[in-house]
Amino acid sequence: MRCTLGVDIGTSSSKGVLVDGDGRILATATRSHDVSRPRTGWVEMDGRVWWDEFVAIAREMLAAAPDAEIAGVGVSGMGPCILLTDDGDEPVRPAILYGVDTRSGAQIERMTAELGVDEITRIGGSTLTSQAGGPKLVWVADEEPDAWARARRLFMPASWLVRKLTGAYVLDHQSASQVSPLYDIENERWHDPSWERYADGIAQPALAWAGDIAGEVTAEAASATGIPARTPVITGTIDAWTEAVSVGAHEVGDLMLMYGTTMFLVATGEETLRTPSMWTTAGAFAGTRNLAGGLSTSGALTAWLKDLTGADYPELLADAERSGPGARGLLVLPYFAGERTPIQDPDARGVIAGLTLEHERGDLYRAALEATALGVRHNVETMRAAGADIRRIVAVGGGTQGRLWLQVISDVTGLDQEVPETTIGASYGAAFLAATATAGTGAAPLIADWNPVAETVHPDAAVRAFYDSLFDRYTRLYEGSKGVVHELAAAQRGASA
Repeated sequence: MRCTLGVDIGTSSSKGVLVDGDGRILATATRSHDVSRPRTGWVEMDGRVWWDEFVAIAREMLAAAPDAEIAGVGVSGMGPCILLTDDGDEPVRPAILYGVDTRSGAQIERMTAELGVDEITRIGGSTLTSQAGGPKLVWVADEEPDAWARARRLFMPASWLVRKLTGAYVLDHQSASQVSPLYDIENERWHDPSWERYADGIAQPALAWAGDIAGEVTAEAASATGIPARTPVITGTIDAWTEAVSVGAHEVGDLMLMYGTTMFLVATGEETLRTPSMWTTAGAFAGTRNLAGGLSTSGALTAWLKDLTGADYPELLADAERSGPGARGLLVLPYFAGERTPIQDPDARGVIAGLTLEHERGDLYRAALEATALGVRHNVETMRAAGADIRRIVAVGGGTQGRLWLQVISDVTGLDQEVPETTIGASYGAAFLAATATAGTGAAPLIADWNPVAETVHPDAAVRAFYDSLFDRYTRLYEGSKGVVHELAAAQRGASA
Protein backbone atom coordinates (compact mmCIF):
# COMPACT_ATOMS: atom_id res chain seq x y z
CA MET A 1 0.00 0.00 0.00
CA ARG A 2 1.53 3.31 -1.16
CA CYS A 3 1.89 5.73 1.75
CA THR A 4 3.64 8.91 2.77
CA LEU A 5 5.02 9.78 6.16
CA GLY A 6 4.98 13.26 7.69
CA VAL A 7 6.67 14.49 10.86
CA ASP A 8 6.47 17.93 12.48
CA ILE A 9 8.73 19.21 15.25
CA GLY A 10 6.65 21.53 17.41
CA THR A 11 7.28 23.69 20.45
CA SER A 12 5.94 21.21 23.00
CA SER A 13 5.90 17.95 21.01
CA SER A 14 6.85 16.20 17.80
CA LYS A 15 4.02 14.56 15.87
CA GLY A 16 4.01 12.04 13.06
CA VAL A 17 1.35 10.72 10.72
CA LEU A 18 1.33 7.90 8.18
CA VAL A 19 -1.29 8.25 5.45
CA ASP A 20 -2.34 6.26 2.41
CA GLY A 21 -2.80 7.62 -1.10
CA ASP A 22 -6.29 8.91 -0.32
CA GLY A 23 -5.19 10.78 2.79
CA ARG A 24 -6.56 8.25 5.28
CA ILE A 25 -4.54 8.18 8.49
CA LEU A 26 -3.03 4.74 9.15
CA ALA A 27 -0.89 5.57 12.16
CA THR A 28 0.10 8.48 14.37
CA ALA A 29 2.80 8.97 16.98
CA THR A 30 3.77 11.76 19.35
CA ARG A 31 6.74 12.58 21.55
CA SER A 32 6.47 15.37 24.10
CA HIS A 33 9.37 17.62 25.00
CA ASP A 34 10.09 20.79 26.89
CA VAL A 35 11.85 23.96 25.88
CA SER A 36 14.53 25.46 28.09
CA ARG A 37 14.09 28.96 29.56
CA PRO A 38 17.47 29.62 31.21
CA ARG A 39 16.78 33.35 31.55
CA THR A 40 13.79 35.65 31.16
CA GLY A 41 13.22 36.09 27.43
CA TRP A 42 15.33 33.09 26.42
CA VAL A 43 13.62 30.07 24.85
CA GLU A 44 15.85 27.36 23.43
CA MET A 45 16.08 23.63 22.81
CA ASP A 46 18.68 20.94 22.17
CA GLY A 47 18.43 20.40 18.41
CA ARG A 48 19.60 16.80 18.72
CA VAL A 49 16.22 15.99 20.27
CA TRP A 50 14.56 16.71 16.92
CA TRP A 51 16.32 13.82 15.19
CA ASP A 52 15.97 11.45 18.15
CA GLU A 53 12.22 12.04 18.20
CA PHE A 54 11.91 11.68 14.42
CA VAL A 55 13.60 8.27 14.62
CA ALA A 56 11.33 7.10 17.44
CA ILE A 57 8.19 8.36 15.70
CA ALA A 58 9.09 6.82 12.34
CA ARG A 59 9.81 3.43 13.88
CA GLU A 60 6.59 3.46 15.92
CA MET A 61 4.41 4.25 12.91
CA LEU A 62 6.10 1.76 10.61
CA ALA A 63 5.64 -0.94 13.23
CA ALA A 64 1.93 -0.07 13.43
CA ALA A 65 1.50 -0.39 9.64
CA PRO A 66 3.88 -3.12 8.44
CA ASP A 67 2.28 -3.29 4.96
CA ALA A 68 2.97 0.39 4.24
CA GLU A 69 5.19 1.12 1.25
CA ILE A 70 6.76 4.51 1.95
CA ALA A 71 6.73 6.58 -1.25
CA GLY A 72 7.95 9.82 0.33
CA VAL A 73 8.76 11.62 3.56
CA GLY A 74 7.54 15.08 4.55
CA VAL A 75 9.03 17.23 7.29
CA SER A 76 8.17 20.50 9.00
CA GLY A 77 8.94 22.28 12.23
CA MET A 78 8.59 25.36 14.40
CA GLY A 79 10.40 28.43 13.20
CA PRO A 80 12.21 30.49 12.42
CA CYS A 81 14.76 28.82 14.69
CA ILE A 82 18.51 29.20 14.70
CA LEU A 83 20.49 25.96 15.10
CA LEU A 84 24.19 26.40 14.38
CA THR A 85 26.46 23.40 13.84
CA ASP A 86 30.15 22.82 13.31
CA ASP A 87 31.87 21.14 10.35
CA GLY A 88 30.77 17.73 11.63
CA ASP A 89 27.13 18.81 12.02
CA GLU A 90 27.35 18.86 15.80
CA PRO A 91 25.36 21.72 17.38
CA VAL A 92 27.62 24.38 18.86
CA ARG A 93 24.87 25.49 21.29
CA PRO A 94 21.14 24.89 21.83
CA ALA A 95 18.81 26.13 19.09
CA ILE A 96 17.36 29.60 19.67
CA LEU A 97 13.63 29.48 19.00
CA TYR A 98 11.37 31.82 17.06
CA GLY A 99 9.79 35.09 18.23
CA VAL A 100 9.04 33.83 21.75
CA ASP A 101 12.79 34.18 22.37
CA THR A 102 13.39 37.89 22.85
CA ARG A 103 17.09 38.00 23.76
CA SER A 104 18.26 39.87 20.64
CA GLY A 105 16.84 43.31 21.40
CA ALA A 106 20.25 45.03 21.42
CA GLN A 107 21.17 43.39 18.11
CA ILE A 108 17.88 44.50 16.55
CA GLU A 109 18.57 48.09 17.58
CA ARG A 110 22.15 48.01 16.28
CA MET A 111 21.33 46.37 12.94
CA THR A 112 18.42 48.76 12.40
CA ALA A 113 20.74 51.70 13.03
CA GLU A 114 23.39 50.26 10.71
CA LEU A 115 21.11 49.44 7.77
CA GLY A 116 18.11 51.71 8.29
CA VAL A 117 14.47 50.68 8.43
CA ASP A 118 13.85 51.45 4.75
CA GLU A 119 16.73 49.26 3.59
CA ILE A 120 15.77 46.40 5.90
CA THR A 121 12.17 46.39 4.66
CA ARG A 122 13.32 46.74 1.05
CA ILE A 123 15.52 43.67 1.39
CA GLY A 124 13.37 41.38 3.50
CA GLY A 125 9.92 42.95 3.61
CA SER A 126 9.69 43.34 7.39
CA THR A 127 11.27 45.38 10.13
CA LEU A 128 13.53 43.50 12.54
CA THR A 129 11.70 41.99 15.51
CA SER A 130 12.21 39.09 17.89
CA GLN A 131 10.86 36.85 15.09
CA ALA A 132 13.75 37.65 12.73
CA GLY A 133 16.58 35.13 12.48
CA GLY A 134 19.33 37.60 11.57
CA PRO A 135 19.59 39.32 14.97
CA LYS A 136 19.68 35.93 16.71
CA LEU A 137 22.73 35.00 14.63
CA VAL A 138 24.39 38.26 15.60
CA TRP A 139 23.54 37.64 19.26
CA VAL A 140 25.54 34.40 19.16
CA ALA A 141 28.46 36.20 17.52
CA ASP A 142 28.32 38.95 20.16
CA GLU A 143 27.63 36.96 23.30
CA GLU A 144 29.13 33.51 22.64
CA PRO A 145 32.20 34.07 20.43
CA ASP A 146 33.60 30.59 21.09
CA ALA A 147 30.42 28.95 19.78
CA TRP A 148 30.32 31.38 16.85
CA ALA A 149 33.93 30.57 15.92
CA ARG A 150 32.97 26.89 15.54
CA ALA A 151 29.71 27.51 13.65
CA ARG A 152 29.68 26.53 9.98
CA ARG A 153 26.06 25.70 9.05
CA LEU A 154 22.57 27.04 9.82
CA PHE A 155 19.55 24.79 10.30
CA MET A 156 15.91 24.90 11.34
CA PRO A 157 13.98 21.81 12.48
CA ALA A 158 12.80 20.76 8.99
CA SER A 159 16.16 21.38 7.34
CA TRP A 160 17.94 19.56 10.17
CA LEU A 161 15.78 16.47 9.54
CA VAL A 162 16.50 16.74 5.81
CA ARG A 163 20.22 16.88 6.56
CA LYS A 164 20.06 13.82 8.80
CA LEU A 165 17.88 11.89 6.35
CA THR A 166 19.57 12.77 3.05
CA GLY A 167 22.79 14.67 3.67
CA ALA A 168 21.44 17.68 1.75
CA TYR A 169 22.12 21.17 3.11
CA VAL A 170 19.02 23.05 2.00
CA LEU A 171 16.51 25.55 3.39
CA ASP A 172 13.12 26.43 1.94
CA HIS A 173 12.40 29.96 0.71
CA GLN A 174 9.69 30.59 3.29
CA SER A 175 11.99 29.80 6.21
CA ALA A 176 14.86 31.72 4.60
CA SER A 177 12.67 34.81 4.25
CA GLN A 178 12.43 34.89 8.05
CA VAL A 179 16.20 35.10 8.45
CA SER A 180 15.87 38.83 7.84
CA PRO A 181 17.84 40.80 6.69
CA LEU A 182 19.83 38.00 5.02
CA TYR A 183 17.19 37.09 2.38
CA ASP A 184 16.13 39.18 -0.65
CA ILE A 185 12.37 38.66 -0.81
CA GLU A 186 11.76 40.23 -4.23
CA ASN A 187 14.49 38.22 -5.97
CA GLU A 188 13.97 35.07 -3.85
CA ARG A 189 17.63 34.54 -3.00
CA TRP A 190 20.12 35.17 -0.21
CA HIS A 191 21.17 38.80 0.12
CA ASP A 192 24.93 38.42 -0.15
CA PRO A 193 25.96 41.81 1.32
CA SER A 194 23.93 41.19 4.49
CA TRP A 195 25.12 37.59 4.71
CA GLU A 196 28.76 38.65 4.44
CA ARG A 197 28.23 41.34 7.07
CA TYR A 198 26.33 39.34 9.65
CA ALA A 199 26.90 35.62 8.94
CA ASP A 200 30.43 35.47 7.56
CA GLY A 201 31.83 31.99 8.04
CA ILE A 202 28.41 30.28 7.86
CA ALA A 203 27.80 28.40 4.60
CA GLN A 204 24.64 29.47 2.78
CA PRO A 205 22.14 26.60 2.49
CA ALA A 206 20.82 25.91 -0.99
CA LEU A 207 17.30 27.30 -1.46
CA ALA A 208 14.24 25.29 -2.57
CA TRP A 209 10.46 25.40 -2.20
CA ALA A 210 8.68 23.48 0.52
CA GLY A 211 7.32 20.76 -1.75
CA ASP A 212 10.53 20.23 -3.75
CA ILE A 213 12.38 16.93 -3.28
CA ALA A 214 15.58 17.70 -1.35
CA GLY A 215 17.17 14.26 -1.62
CA GLU A 216 16.77 10.59 -0.80
CA VAL A 217 17.10 8.65 2.44
CA THR A 218 20.67 7.45 2.90
CA ALA A 219 21.62 3.93 3.96
CA GLU A 220 22.68 5.27 7.37
CA ALA A 221 19.36 7.07 7.89
CA ALA A 222 17.44 4.01 6.68
CA SER A 223 19.18 1.89 9.31
CA ALA A 224 18.27 4.38 12.04
CA THR A 225 14.63 5.01 11.06
CA GLY A 226 13.43 1.93 9.24
CA ILE A 227 12.46 4.04 6.22
CA PRO A 228 13.77 2.37 3.05
CA ALA A 229 16.94 3.81 1.53
CA ARG A 230 16.42 6.06 -1.52
CA THR A 231 12.96 7.16 -0.37
CA PRO A 232 12.43 10.80 -1.53
CA VAL A 233 12.34 13.50 1.15
CA ILE A 234 10.83 16.94 0.54
CA THR A 235 12.47 20.18 1.66
CA GLY A 236 9.64 21.06 4.05
CA THR A 237 9.05 24.36 5.81
CA ILE A 238 7.91 26.03 9.04
CA ASP A 239 4.97 24.33 10.75
CA ALA A 240 2.44 27.17 10.39
CA TRP A 241 2.81 27.08 6.62
CA THR A 242 2.57 23.29 6.52
CA GLU A 243 -0.53 23.55 8.69
CA ALA A 244 -2.01 25.88 6.06
CA VAL A 245 -1.29 23.25 3.41
CA SER A 246 -2.95 20.57 5.55
CA VAL A 247 -6.30 22.39 5.37
CA GLY A 248 -6.01 23.90 1.91
CA ALA A 249 -5.57 27.44 3.29
CA HIS A 250 -2.65 28.47 1.10
CA GLU A 251 -4.46 30.00 -1.86
CA VAL A 252 -4.71 33.72 -2.58
CA GLY A 253 -7.33 35.25 -0.23
CA ASP A 254 -7.00 32.54 2.44
CA LEU A 255 -6.23 33.12 6.11
CA MET A 256 -5.02 30.18 8.15
CA LEU A 257 -5.54 30.37 11.91
CA MET A 258 -3.41 27.87 13.83
CA TYR A 259 -4.47 26.93 17.36
CA GLY A 260 -1.38 25.65 19.14
CA THR A 261 1.01 26.46 21.97
CA THR A 262 1.09 29.84 20.29
CA MET A 263 -1.50 31.24 17.89
CA PHE A 264 -0.37 31.85 14.32
CA LEU A 265 -2.04 33.55 11.35
CA VAL A 266 -0.99 33.38 7.70
CA ALA A 267 -2.72 35.42 4.99
CA THR A 268 -1.78 34.50 1.42
CA GLY A 269 -1.63 36.87 -1.55
CA GLU A 270 0.40 37.66 -4.64
CA GLU A 271 1.62 41.10 -3.60
CA THR A 272 4.45 41.84 -1.16
CA LEU A 273 2.66 43.80 1.59
CA ARG A 274 4.84 45.71 4.03
CA THR A 275 3.77 46.88 7.49
CA PRO A 276 5.91 47.30 10.61
CA SER A 277 3.29 45.53 12.71
CA MET A 278 3.34 42.17 10.89
CA TRP A 279 5.77 39.80 9.15
CA THR A 280 6.15 39.83 5.39
CA THR A 281 7.45 36.51 4.06
CA ALA A 282 7.78 34.39 0.98
CA GLY A 283 5.00 31.83 0.62
CA ALA A 284 5.33 28.07 0.76
CA PHE A 285 5.02 27.99 -3.04
CA ALA A 286 6.63 29.99 -5.83
CA GLY A 287 4.76 33.15 -6.75
CA THR A 288 3.01 33.62 -3.41
CA ARG A 289 3.61 36.05 -0.56
CA ASN A 290 2.35 36.00 3.00
CA LEU A 291 1.49 38.50 5.64
CA ALA A 292 1.84 36.61 8.89
CA GLY A 293 1.36 37.21 12.57
CA GLY A 294 1.51 35.34 15.82
CA LEU A 295 0.51 35.53 19.47
CA SER A 296 3.29 34.48 21.85
CA THR A 297 0.82 32.49 23.97
CA SER A 298 -2.46 30.74 23.39
CA GLY A 299 -2.35 27.05 24.27
CA ALA A 300 0.58 27.91 26.54
CA LEU A 301 -1.71 30.24 28.49
CA THR A 302 -4.54 27.74 28.85
CA ALA A 303 -2.03 25.06 29.89
CA TRP A 304 -0.64 27.44 32.52
CA LEU A 305 -4.13 27.89 33.97
CA LYS A 306 -4.74 24.15 33.88
CA ASP A 307 -1.56 23.50 35.85
CA LEU A 308 -2.28 26.37 38.23
CA THR A 309 -5.80 25.22 39.08
CA GLY A 310 -5.22 21.46 38.99
CA ALA A 311 -8.37 21.01 36.89
CA ASP A 312 -8.52 19.18 33.58
CA TYR A 313 -9.55 20.79 30.31
CA PRO A 314 -13.14 19.43 30.20
CA GLU A 315 -13.77 20.85 33.69
CA LEU A 316 -12.30 24.24 32.78
CA LEU A 317 -14.24 24.42 29.52
CA ALA A 318 -17.50 23.59 31.30
CA ASP A 319 -16.77 26.25 33.91
CA ALA A 320 -15.90 28.79 31.20
CA GLU A 321 -19.12 28.04 29.35
CA ARG A 322 -21.09 28.84 32.50
CA SER A 323 -19.09 32.04 33.03
CA GLY A 324 -20.40 33.48 29.74
CA PRO A 325 -19.25 36.35 27.51
CA GLY A 326 -17.09 38.85 29.37
CA ALA A 327 -16.08 36.36 32.08
CA ARG A 328 -18.17 38.26 34.66
CA GLY A 329 -16.18 41.44 34.23
CA LEU A 330 -12.65 40.08 33.70
CA LEU A 331 -10.29 41.22 30.95
CA VAL A 332 -6.91 39.59 30.29
CA LEU A 333 -3.96 40.73 28.21
CA PRO A 334 -2.42 37.44 27.01
CA TYR A 335 1.16 38.77 26.91
CA PHE A 336 2.58 36.25 29.40
CA ALA A 337 5.65 35.67 27.19
CA GLY A 338 5.87 39.16 25.70
CA GLU A 339 3.94 39.67 22.49
CA ARG A 340 4.73 39.34 18.85
CA THR A 341 2.23 40.86 16.43
CA PRO A 342 0.81 43.39 16.07
CA ILE A 343 2.32 45.24 19.05
CA GLN A 344 5.84 43.74 18.62
CA ASP A 345 6.60 44.22 22.31
CA PRO A 346 8.90 41.65 23.96
CA ASP A 347 8.54 43.52 27.27
CA ALA A 348 4.74 43.22 27.32
CA ARG A 349 3.47 41.07 30.18
CA GLY A 350 0.21 39.40 31.13
CA VAL A 351 -2.42 41.49 32.87
CA ILE A 352 -5.58 40.27 34.60
CA ALA A 353 -7.91 43.22 35.15
CA GLY A 354 -11.16 43.33 37.10
CA LEU A 355 -10.48 40.53 39.61
CA THR A 356 -12.70 40.28 42.67
CA LEU A 357 -13.06 37.72 45.44
CA GLU A 358 -16.18 36.43 43.68
CA HIS A 359 -14.33 35.28 40.57
CA GLU A 360 -13.69 31.58 40.04
CA ARG A 361 -11.42 29.47 37.87
CA GLY A 362 -14.00 29.29 35.08
CA ASP A 363 -14.03 33.08 34.83
CA LEU A 364 -10.24 33.13 34.51
CA TYR A 365 -10.31 30.42 31.86
CA ARG A 366 -13.07 32.18 29.91
CA ALA A 367 -11.13 35.46 30.09
CA ALA A 368 -8.00 33.68 28.80
CA LEU A 369 -9.91 32.29 25.81
CA GLU A 370 -11.34 35.74 25.11
CA ALA A 371 -7.87 37.28 25.45
CA THR A 372 -6.48 35.10 22.65
CA ALA A 373 -9.55 35.91 20.55
CA LEU A 374 -9.02 39.63 21.09
CA GLY A 375 -5.39 39.15 20.06
CA VAL A 376 -6.50 37.38 16.88
CA ARG A 377 -8.90 40.24 16.10
CA HIS A 378 -6.09 42.76 16.62
CA ASN A 379 -3.99 40.86 14.06
CA VAL A 380 -6.78 40.47 11.51
CA GLU A 381 -7.67 44.16 11.62
CA THR A 382 -3.98 45.09 11.23
CA MET A 383 -3.60 42.76 8.25
CA ARG A 384 -6.64 44.22 6.52
CA ALA A 385 -5.42 47.76 7.17
CA ALA A 386 -2.16 46.78 5.42
CA GLY A 387 -4.09 45.65 2.33
CA ALA A 388 -4.57 41.93 2.92
CA ASP A 389 -7.55 40.53 1.02
CA ILE A 390 -8.95 38.00 3.49
CA ARG A 391 -11.82 36.08 1.93
CA ARG A 392 -11.74 32.79 3.81
CA ILE A 393 -10.69 31.69 7.31
CA VAL A 394 -9.62 28.11 8.00
CA ALA A 395 -8.90 26.86 11.53
CA VAL A 396 -6.37 24.12 12.30
CA GLY A 397 -4.46 22.69 15.24
CA GLY A 398 -5.15 20.94 18.52
CA GLY A 399 -7.19 23.82 19.96
CA THR A 400 -9.89 23.34 17.33
CA GLN A 401 -11.10 20.27 19.20
CA GLY A 402 -12.61 22.54 21.85
CA ARG A 403 -15.77 24.02 20.33
CA LEU A 404 -16.01 26.82 22.90
CA TRP A 405 -12.66 28.30 21.87
CA LEU A 406 -13.68 28.26 18.22
CA GLN A 407 -16.98 29.95 19.02
CA VAL A 408 -15.34 32.63 21.16
CA ILE A 409 -12.91 33.54 18.38
CA SER A 410 -15.69 33.72 15.79
CA ASP A 411 -17.78 35.85 18.14
CA VAL A 412 -14.94 38.26 18.95
CA THR A 413 -13.71 38.61 15.35
CA GLY A 414 -17.11 38.43 13.65
CA LEU A 415 -15.67 35.87 11.20
CA ASP A 416 -16.82 32.48 10.02
CA GLN A 417 -14.28 29.71 10.52
CA GLU A 418 -14.10 26.60 8.38
CA VAL A 419 -12.98 23.54 10.31
CA PRO A 420 -11.75 20.59 8.23
CA GLU A 421 -12.25 16.93 9.04
CA THR A 422 -8.60 16.43 9.97
CA THR A 423 -7.02 19.03 12.25
CA ILE A 424 -3.90 17.07 13.18
CA GLY A 425 -1.97 19.86 11.52
CA ALA A 426 1.52 20.24 10.12
CA SER A 427 2.51 16.57 10.01
CA TYR A 428 -0.52 15.88 7.81
CA GLY A 429 0.40 18.80 5.54
CA ALA A 430 3.96 17.48 5.29
CA ALA A 431 2.65 14.05 4.29
CA PHE A 432 0.45 15.69 1.64
CA LEU A 433 3.38 17.65 0.19
CA ALA A 434 5.37 14.41 0.03
CA ALA A 435 2.48 12.69 -1.78
CA THR A 436 2.27 15.54 -4.28
CA ALA A 437 6.03 15.57 -4.89
CA THR A 438 6.14 11.82 -5.52
CA ALA A 439 2.97 11.51 -7.62
CA GLY A 440 5.05 11.12 -10.78
CA THR A 441 3.01 10.88 -13.95
CA GLY A 442 -0.14 10.06 -12.02
CA ALA A 443 -2.67 12.62 -10.87
CA ALA A 444 -1.45 14.61 -7.91
CA PRO A 445 -3.74 14.47 -4.86
CA LEU A 446 -5.98 17.38 -3.95
CA ILE A 447 -6.20 18.53 -0.34
CA ALA A 448 -9.94 19.15 -0.79
CA ASP A 449 -10.31 15.41 -1.38
CA TRP A 450 -7.96 14.45 1.43
CA ASN A 451 -9.38 16.84 3.99
CA PRO A 452 -12.83 18.32 3.24
CA VAL A 453 -14.49 20.94 5.45
CA ALA A 454 -16.40 19.28 8.30
CA GLU A 455 -18.19 22.32 9.76
CA THR A 456 -18.32 26.09 9.70
CA VAL A 457 -18.47 28.07 12.94
CA HIS A 458 -20.56 31.23 12.61
CA PRO A 459 -20.34 34.27 14.92
CA ASP A 460 -23.26 35.00 17.23
CA ALA A 461 -24.64 38.38 16.17
CA ALA A 462 -26.17 38.87 19.63
CA VAL A 463 -22.77 39.38 21.26
CA ARG A 464 -21.17 41.43 18.50
CA ALA A 465 -21.72 44.85 20.12
CA PHE A 466 -20.47 43.58 23.47
CA TYR A 467 -17.23 42.25 21.98
CA ASP A 468 -16.70 45.45 19.99
CA SER A 469 -16.74 47.29 23.30
CA LEU A 470 -14.47 44.71 24.95
CA PHE A 471 -11.95 45.03 22.12
CA ASP A 472 -11.79 48.77 22.70
CA ARG A 473 -11.08 48.15 26.40
CA TYR A 474 -8.46 45.54 25.43
CA THR A 475 -6.42 47.96 23.32
CA ARG A 476 -6.78 50.75 25.91
CA LEU A 477 -5.70 48.45 28.73
CA TYR A 478 -2.42 47.71 26.97
CA GLU A 479 -1.68 51.37 26.34
CA GLY A 480 -2.65 52.33 29.87
CA SER A 481 -0.57 49.64 31.61
CA LYS A 482 2.44 49.59 29.27
CA GLY A 483 4.67 51.92 31.28
CA VAL A 484 4.36 50.01 34.55
CA VAL A 485 4.58 46.64 32.80
CA HIS A 486 7.84 47.60 31.08
CA GLU A 487 9.32 48.55 34.46
CA LEU A 488 8.31 45.16 35.79
CA ALA A 489 9.86 43.42 32.79
CA ALA A 490 13.14 45.23 33.42
CA ALA A 491 13.04 44.15 37.06
CA GLN A 492 12.44 40.54 35.97
CA ARG A 493 15.49 40.64 33.73
CA GLY A 494 17.59 41.96 36.58
CA ALA A 495 16.36 39.24 38.90
CA SER A 496 17.03 36.49 36.35
CA ALA A 497 20.56 37.81 35.76
